[in-house]
Amino acid sequence: MSKLPIGDKTLSAKEIIANESQERMGLLIDEKHIDHVRRIAERERAPLYVVGETTGDAHFSFKQGDGVKPFDLDVAQMFGHSPKTIMRDETVERHYRDAEYTHEETSENGKDDVLDKYVSRVLQLEAVACKDWLTNKVDRSVTGKIARQQCQGEIQLPLSDCGVVALDYRGKKGIATALGHAPQAGLASPEAGSVLSVAEALTNIVWAPLADGLNSLSLSANWMWPCRSQKGEDARLYSAVKALSEFCLALKVNVPTGKDSLSLTQQYPNGEKIIAPGTVIVSAGGEVSDIRKVVSPVLVNDKNSSLYHIDFSFDEQRLGGSAFAQSLGFVGDDVPTVKNPEYFADCFNAVQEMIEKGWIMAGHDISAGGLITTLLEMCFANTEGGMHVNLHNLAGNDIIKMLLAENPGVVVQVSDKYKEEFKEYMEENGIGYAKIGYPTPTERTIVIKKDEYTHTFDIDALRDTWYKTSYLLDRDQSFNGCAAKRRDNYKKQPVEMQFHPSFKGSLESYGISADRRTPSGIKAAIIREKGTNGEREMAYSLYLAGFDVKDVMMTDLITGRETLEDVNMIVFCGGFSNSDVLGSAKGWAGAFLYNPKAKEALDKFYARKDTLSLGICNGCQLMVELNLINPDHEKRTRMLHNDSHKFESNFLGVEIPQNKSVMFSSLSGDKLGIWVAHGEGKFSLPESEDKYNVVARYNYAEYPGNPNGSDYNVAGICSADGRHLAMMPHLERAIFPWQNAWYPADRRQDDVTPWIEAFVNARQWIEKQ
Repeated sequence: MSKLPIGDKTLSAKEIIANESQERMGLLIDEKHIDHVRRIAERERAPLYVVGETTGDAHFSFKQGDGVKPFDLDVAQMFGHSPKTIMRDETVERHYRDAEYTHEETSENGKDDVLDKYVSRVLQLEAVACKDWLTNKVDRSVTGKIARQQCQGEIQLPLSDCGVVALDYRGKKGIATALGHAPQAGLASPEAGSVLSVAEALTNIVWAPLADGLNSLSLSANWMWPCRSQKGEDARLYSAVKALSEFCLALKVNVPTGKDSLSLTQQYPNGEKIIAPGTVIVSAGGEVSDIRKVVSPVLVNDKNSSLYHIDFSFDEQRLGGSAFAQSLGFVGDDVPTVKNPEYFADCFNAVQEMIEKGWIMAGHDISAGGLITTLLEMCFANTEGGMHVNLHNLAGNDIIKMLLAENPGVVVQVSDKYKEEFKEYMEENGIGYAKIGYPTPTERTIVIKKDEYTHTFDIDALRDTWYKTSYLLDRDQSFNGCAAKRRDNYKKQPVEMQFHPSFKGSLESYGISADRRTPSGIKAAIIREKGTNGEREMAYSLYLAGFDVKDVMMTDLITGRETLEDVNMIVFCGGFSNSDVLGSAKGWAGAFLYNPKAKEALDKFYARKDTLSLGICNGCQLMVELNLINPDHEKRTRMLHNDSHKFESNFLGVEIPQNKSVMFSSLSGDKLGIWVAHGEGKFSLPESEDKYNVVARYNYAEYPGNPNGSDYNVAGICSADGRHLAMMPHLERAIFPWQNAWYPADRRQDDVTPWIEAFVNARQWIEKQ
């Protein structure tokens, strides 16, 4: 125990042994490898403590420095046969009033349709409303392997319920993940709540082409329940688990893992007791056969296409447990479920097959908020276009139920050139479907018809309503009025891309190959510090452009193991070096300034005339801190906290002005999409704009298009001679179309984006030296 790192010397032996400190990892290592592991740990600045050894005597003990053993037990005593726990409870029937609503109300103008009011209330519920306040503050691009994240479309709204991560940078196979939960439905019926949670997870993940359809998936179930809080709760949990088990068995989908939090009850000193609704959160995951075929929920404005409704539930439309019922203060007993698991599986695999065939242009699940929310969300991320929807092919006559019931299902957009094949395929496989409409590229409305009934929804007005809740939550985390600016500008700042006419999008056009296995002789070094997390995508970008890439940890420079003498280009990558203690890159800069060998290596590298350097994100902050870009300026450039005073994650547009940069000069005039992910990305440029060699500017001056408030909308600057470049956005996370959160539809067959040209330019410049 004396070998453990103890920060608080007053801790007792019991506290040391039993505390739950986070971010610690215990490893069992063969003794002959311990020195090798220790060297790795030292190089990575990872604290390593050898604290014990295995004995093989089936005895387990902790020993203090004075020889006392505060814990000393045979293993059998810890892993003996615990008595079986028998839990007893009673089934308690609960009943909730069904939602009470009307189809019209009387006003001084006569009878008014209430549908707009109902939909407006539903769209503002947190479970239905825009989640931008969540997605804009977390890194959604790190690793460069993110093929599908939440935000979609030209104006980047969080609409995708399916996430996909590529297995490597070749852009083929990947892993998909999705979530499902149904807490309101679970209140009325724990069995239906479980089934709907699984169904939602599956209708969310169905848009990724899975390697073996439904058989590709595994589920994880996280049970959140107020056990023993009141009579009947344990029985409800039992019923919920049983229902989930039976549904998954029928689907032939395994649930190999999960966790539980079964104490969701809060007792207050005044005797008040708060009980959380029992909920299961289902996570689905599986292998993706082709990450480039993942279907987006964003409607394609093609008038020669049709919208089809596919009901997975085989159940009547019901409003119990719906967002609509909740918005009126009800729960309701009449909860939908999945009547036929085998039919659900057939529907799932049919959608998968159609994705593989390339028939589906866009698709979205039906869950919280019902069919009308699905249709609206498919239109929200576009700047133009709408839909004409006729519900005459759907069963039922209650327009409220038809639009707001949450029976599991999907809406797919299919090109009319495949409509006969689609119809034949669905009928051959016994899958029910209904054609419900078509896009209207020139109209910004959704027109709903049912027999003699017609209603028109204003997409842009309802999008603002849907966004309002996100704004209200964002106010509590964003400073300087940035939440209001985001609300006002989100729809005015679409991502815009404009490529040079000579850009072909192929690897061959740049003379590069992803299959290169021989060294080029042109060396680049990735320089990283503890906390760097963007090195792998940068290394691959350099490799693809023709560099031989060397991995250099700061400890290599500090000890003198690395001198950079054989390297022509160095790259400082993004991340959170030293956890940004004392500010971004401050500690990293200190590692260069206050370690003689590291400083000497850096100074000699920058004194050479045949070298290039690049700093991205945290690396940009480092280059500015070390004053490597404009060392002759009297007033130094600084990197400041974003105006919002929070981390900003966005896929946005930048333009490349005329510049004298080795890497970017050939891209002048381009407008490209790129990822930002930083908290201190504001360029403070005290000199006049003409004193800086600006290589990239944000397309918009206003937040969030300018995510940090940088002077002159600057995203990147370069040294006067064009050799050393510092940039906040991550071009290395946008070199492939599938990495881009939005990319022109007519260019999706490109091998690479124009960003690869910057790295190719660097290699070619070095070759000429």
